[in-house]
Amino acid sequence: MSALSAIPPVSKLFHSLVRAVPAAGVLSAFIHLARGGFRGLHTLGWTEASLVLFLLAGLAVMGWRRFTRGAVGAPLYLRDDLELGAVLIASAFIVVAIAGGEIFPLIYLVMAFLVAFLPRNAGLALLGVALAFDALVTLQGPERSVPAFLTHAAFLALFAGLYHLVLSARIAAARRAENAAVEKRIKEVEERARTFRLVSSGSHDNPPDVKDEEKWLLASVKEIEGAVGAALEIAETALHTHTCAAFLLASDDKGLKLYDCRSASDRVQRERFNAGEGMLGGVLKRRAPVRMHSAHGLKGITWYDGSAPTLGAVLAVPIIEAASGLVRGVLVADRVTHNPFSDDDEKLLTTIASEVLRSIEVERVMSYIRKTRDEKDRFFRAIEELNRAGSPDQVFLAVLESARQLAGLDFCAVTIVSEQEGKRAHKVARMLGVTAQGSKALEGRTFPDNNGLVANVVRYGAPLPGRDIKSMDRQVIFDEDTQLRGLAALKIFPLTAGDRILGTLVAGSRRKAALDHDVLRMLEVIAIQAAQAVLRAQLYEAMERMATTDGMTGLYNNRTFQAKADEMLAHSRRYGRKCSLMLTDVDHFKSVNDTYGHLTGDQVLKGVARILREQARDTDIVARYGGEEFAILMPETDAKGAKIIAERIREAIKAEVFQTEMGPLKVTLSLGIATAPDHGTDKLVLVEQADQCLYYAKRHGRNQSVTVAEAQGGRKLQAVEG
Repeated sequence: MSALSAIPPVSKLFHSLVRAVPAAGVLSAFIHLARGGFRGLHTLGWTEASLVLFLLAGLAVMGWRRFTRGAVGAPLYLRDDLELGAVLIASAFIVVAIAGGEIFPLIYLVMAFLVAFLPRNAGLALLGVALAFDALVTLQGPERSVPAFLTHAAFLALFAGLYHLVLSARIAAARRAENAAVEKRIKEVEERARTFRLVSSGSHDNPPDVKDEEKWLLASVKEIEGAVGAALEIAETALHTHTCAAFLLASDDKGLKLYDCRSASDRVQRERFNAGEGMLGGVLKRRAPVRMHSAHGLKGITWYDGSAPTLGAVLAVPIIEAASGLVRGVLVADRVTHNPFSDDDEKLLTTIASEVLRSIEVERVMSYIRKTRDEKDRFFRAIEELNRAGSPDQVFLAVLESARQLAGLDFCAVTIVSEQEGKRAHKVARMLGVTAQGSKALEGRTFPDNNGLVANVVRYGAPLPGRDIKSMDRQVIFDEDTQLRGLAALKIFPLTAGDRILGTLVAGSRRKAALDHDVLRMLEVIAIQAAQAVLRAQLYEAMERMATTDGMTGLYNNRTFQAKADEMLAHSRRYGRKCSLMLTDVDHFKSVNDTYGHLTGDQVLKGVARILREQARDTDIVARYGGEEFAILMPETDAKGAKIIAERIREAIKAEVFQTEMGPLKVTLSLGIATAPDHGTDKLVLVEQADQCLYYAKRHGRNQSVTVAEAQGGRKLQAVEG
């Protein structure tokens, strides 16, 4: 066994033999030339032919090896370059020797090719190989021409050197052109950065790392470009415009220049023009939106180059900084039709303009942070995590993790403010750290509006405290019952989105120097981004809720019910499980509307929906089917169990008293029940069965629940008087 284990594997041995083919071919050619071989076609024999085939095999091996290594992205080493070059040189000298030296310039061409495509160190080594072969060919034999060898050597070195110089010059020229293009792009980015006020227009200070500064400016400008482009696409789609464009003031505030647009025309002015002329100049001077329309075309159109199209309506709003009140540009939308813009259109475009400016303002804040080189990567990762967060809970966790990593916090928390019955309340949504006394009970806790720091931050919309926490007599952060121990530094930031304050970010550390000026600025930016992320998540949840629920009752809507029914019935078909469907209808609901009015009817529907939700189980799907009809999907429930639930619901509805302006009102409910797979697993069939049971109950006295078996049995059910 030990003897067998000493034998190398066949594949490894074969690889070694194949790897030795090029070197063996070059060495054989060198020895054969040294012995005077290849001195014409008449001297060729089996030995010479075999050697030529051996070299061709070496070329094939080297070509295949380079192809396969390049296909998988493996690196090429100096040995690979030397083997390939040596095989080519040996083959070329054999051809020259056979031809009697008449085609020696072939060696120059081969050498130029190798120098051009191989690294410098490989080219120099192969030049030595070529000189060695030349010495064998030129200095062997009776002529032994030393001058010829020296001439060949000089020309070989000259060809290699010239080719290397020419190639280097071409590469250098290409690099200069590339650098010039990059510098031009950087200047454009810097100009746009000055337009956005990301950098001072008069600043020429070089940062410690120019490349990092260039990368940051490029990233910032691209971020704003993306935000502006997205805003224009929204405006174009929502307002049905011919042109929707953003014109920003140049860094000298004297000219307007197109930043981005969405237009059906190719005549939009792309060169800078006077900011004080035309309709846009009036918007900048008045600092207020301008809305105009005319059936005969409008005048003062300066944002088209040459012959402007005949416009029927124009809406232009200024882009104004909220903090400084300075005008930064104009957002303009026009139509070629005579359909004027409405107040809602103006409000939408104004909101989009504020969003454009907000994206610019966020980038300005980030420009200050670029000096903190060690923390920049973590800062951008934190922003990325916030933007990726989809739900409010994900946003809260991303905010806390980002804040703790950036500032090394010992305690951090996110609070959310809400209005409950006209009173403001604060909730600790998420927290990290164990500094709080009874911190396990702090998360999820709700406390009323008070004189604590969190409540005051929401009340005034400014970070607190404004002084050292140790100098404060009392440290009421959340409420009187919650105390944070051992904190030497504390700052609470408002989560502000537009004119709304959504909550606060609480940051605390045991180290007094932890919250220095730069860290506070970073946390402020995190708070700004967090507010936007929370608002986006809340809006997304609200949109999802609107898409899946009924606006009046809060139950699932019909579309969601259909999707849930498909899923539940598919599960029933796959595993043979029971699943019941209940359809309900408020008895004599039309008379309720006719007698008490539609407002009372809506009140009744809301009350019925509430009782259905309360009486149903957590796993049941309760939906408003349409009008006064409701549907309940009950998984893992047979007809008997569904009947029990239906009777419980019916009794609860019957006992409910609705207080109206015309006196107390009571209603009853009729219910139809079908069960899968007993009555089919197709959704349409099951709905039809439950619907027939519902109408059976209505035809036979109302205020009752009927199963398929009861309806098919023809048993007349005793109506329960309501």
